[in-house]
Amino acid sequence: MKNLAILGSTGSIGRNTLKIVQMFPQAFRVKALTAATSIDLLAEQVNRFKPEVVAVIDEIHADQLQKKVKGVEILFGTKGFETAASLSSVDMVVAAMVGAAGLSPTLAAISAGKDIALANKETLVMAGEIVMEEAAAHRVKILPVDSEHSAIFQSMAGSRRQDVEKIFLTASGGPFLKTKKSDFSKITPGDALRHPNWQMGRKITIDSATLMNKGLEVIEAAALFEVPVDRIEVVIHPQSIVHSMVGFKDGSVMAQMGIPDMKGAIAYALSFPERMPIEQPFPDFTQIASLTFEKPDLDRFPCLELALSACRTGGTLPAVMNAANEIAVQGFLDLKISFDKIPQLIDKIMQNHTNIEHPGLENILAADAWAREEAERIINGKR
Repeated sequence: MKNLAILGSTGSIGRNTLKIVQMFPQAFRVKALTAATSIDLLAEQVNRFKPEVVAVIDEIHADQLQKKVKGVEILFGTKGFETAASLSSVDMVVAAMVGAAGLSPTLAAISAGKDIALANKETLVMAGEIVMEEAAAHRVKILPVDSEHSAIFQSMAGSRRQDVEKIFLTASGGPFLKTKKSDFSKITPGDALRHPNWQMGRKITIDSATLMNKGLEVIEAAALFEVPVDRIEVVIHPQSIVHSMVGFKDGSVMAQMGIPDMKGAIAYALSFPERMPIEQPFPDFTQIASLTFEKPDLDRFPCLELALSACRTGGTLPAVMNAANEIAVQGFLDLKISFDKIPQLIDKIMQNHTNIEHPGLENILAADAWAREEAERIINGKR
């Protein structure tokens, strides 16, 4: 029996994780759940899975939840998330909170010796070196939940890390792969949220549309697999069947394939090194006309180049880039800026930042806060 804390239980990854828990009640037990503001859904989850502890974003939402559930300890705020993540009865933490908010609870879980099923890529984008060092110090396994990083992890299985020559990180290209750049200013949130292949949360879906998501994944892969950014190649693969590939120094390439569904990657992280029969169908290869690959267009999707630049520079710049992106995406969803202004805003914030090359956690958090404040000011026309 593996005891789980699920950080971000009302999001796409959290909901799919709970589906797997339901499929294998003898293998998993939920000890802690966290969410931000989706109180009704969280209450349903609490009543069904009976965790010991639940945490929400603030005291107001904690009071709302208190009226809907019984027999559970309700916490709130950053301290509440950290407590849920480091609960003594927990064996593994599914880190699926959205954005930078997932960093401190994940670090708390690592410090408490919990293995991490990592879906929150921003944790490694902001503080990859610190997180990986802490994981090594506490002998904690970090198992990737992102489909691409799970694919890389699986493709490396049985091989030596020193034999890895290159990582091929696949991307669907999102809904605007063939859209003219001149039409980007007309894109609405509704347009951007219609991903052709994947069912994901709002923020990650917009990131997929700008290709920022793939840039964040490059930074995550560089930290997770200790591969330099110049040996990670992003490849557009519209069919989303090949989830990523690993090239070895003898010219061999190993790929992991499957239908575009997150449950496979989640289940593998939860059960590693075993595999569970989750009733996932195989791709119907006889019905797939072709598997195609192409280079990303960095002129039309500059967010990817911004992320690659941040990864090459390092220091506090990736945290600044990530924070500016989070504010820009929310600004687009709130109809405050147009789709084509997202990379422009991120670029401006990055250029205005004074980078710290070897930051501590306090430097990273300060850079994150600065970038958010600057981005908000620009969006709201205050500078």
